[in-house]
Amino acid sequence: MTRLSVNVNKIALLRNSRGGRRPDLYLAAKDIIVFGAQGITVHPRPDERHVRFADLPILREIVAEHPGVEFNIEGYPSEKTLEWVEKTRPHQYTLVPDPPGVLTSNEGWTFDEPAVELLTSVLATVKSWGVRTSLFIDPMEARATGAAKLGADRIELYTGAYAHDYPQSPRSAVRAYVATAQKARELGLEINAGHDLDLDNLNFFVRTVPDVAEVSIGHALVCDALYFGLEATVKKYLAELERLNEPLPAA
Repeated sequence: MTRLSVNVNKIALLRNSRGGRRPDLYLAAKDIIVFGAQGITVHPRPDERHVRFADLPILREIVAEHPGVEFNIEGYPSEKTLEWVEKTRPHQYTLVPDPPGVLTSNEGWTFDEPAVELLTSVLATVKSWGVRTSLFIDPMEARATGAAKLGADRIELYTGAYAHDYPQSPRSAVRAYVATAQKARELGLEINAGHDLDLDNLNFFVRTVPDVAEVSIGHALVCDALYFGLEATVKKYLAELERLNEPLPAA
């Protein structure tokens, strides 16, 4: 079954909006794991408007108390971020090409010359720390090939375009993702996915795109939790990942 890693950035954002510890990010992470999630994801940004760098070792310790659960740090490979990746040694570091000040991650690596030089160095360094690497890419076979050439362990497919197009035509929306995942598997890469996956489009994605190891979901899950509660929401997402036998949409 595809693993669910819950991105807790929006819980941290709510905490930071008033100061103090409400909601309690660490208790939420503990509960999310108890409710069944197989991972905790964070994306610290330079302005620390979401998860703060000081949160990382505490969250890492929480995850370490639960064998089989993984801690995933994602973000641009800045010097500061890499320092914290080295300190905390997450199970996985997902490299994302978002510049400072961006609202959310909305595109993958393009593998132009500056990016290739940067990524070649960073991937080798991070892997030497015993941390699994993943590159955030758009659904293009050439991008999967580029990730493999650079030595990444995984790719994370940016699913924003899929989520946007899904209501009009699920099969058309997913076509490029299927082809990219197939190419990635041929090249020995494992596959993650994330961005705008939700209770409406998640099941179709993981049943159609081959061999998705992990999905990282934060914004939609936290929004749903406002209505359903955190425990019920985590279990709803897990149920979508487990629901494998119902007919798929035809169009």
